[in-house]
Amino acid sequence: MRYLTFALTKGRLASKTLEMFEKIGITCEEMKDKNSRKLIFVNEDLKLKFFLAKGPDVPTYVEYGAADIGVVGKDTILEEGRKLYEVMDLGFGACRMCVCGPESARKVLENNQLIRVATKYPNIAKNYFYNKKHQTVEIIKLNGSIELAPIVGLSEVIVDIVETGSTLKENGLKVLEEVCPLSARMVVNQVSMKMEDERIRKLIHDLREII
Repeated sequence: MRYLTFALTKGRLASKTLEMFEKIGITCEEMKDKNSRKLIFVNEDLKLKFFLAKGPDVPTYVEYGAADIGVVGKDTILEEGRKLYEVMDLGFGACRMCVCGPESARKVLENNQLIRVATKYPNIAKNYFYNKKHQTVEIIKLNGSIELAPIVGLSEVIVDIVETGSTLKENGLKVLEEVCPLSARMVVNQVSMKMEDERIRKLIHDLREII
């Protein structure tokens, strides 16, 4: 039996995923060792391997078959646009992708004016404005705190992930439009889905039982 390899998104998503896996009898003791310098963790009995990766890299590992299965946020799946199967919403890490800005920006959004949009997610923003709203915008990619952009006049609005909205409120910004709901998803390599159909389906079935 070959190993099934999982790529998990570092941080909260990985911890949540492992908690969920434990409930269906999948454990990986090696991963609990906080001081471990290992990159790949193995469960010999179940023939499973796990590794941690940065969110945007998870779909890449899965598309190219370096991992059979990945757990990653929906925002990353949309932004990266990789060829893979999204098989399951794991139901945690729920938040929303939104267009945010000061109240005064509501008018320019409604009037379809040419505006500047700052975001960490240029592909999601482009798809939303061009394909859904049919509005031409200039998209500015930023890596740091996006909320700064409308405050200093770099852009009229931002496209960003909103969990509670408290950071927005503190900076005089609000949600103006919702782009899409987000949460942690399980993705599968297209070839693995055929080759390991039985094992992967059992995994999905067991997880559905506890969700």
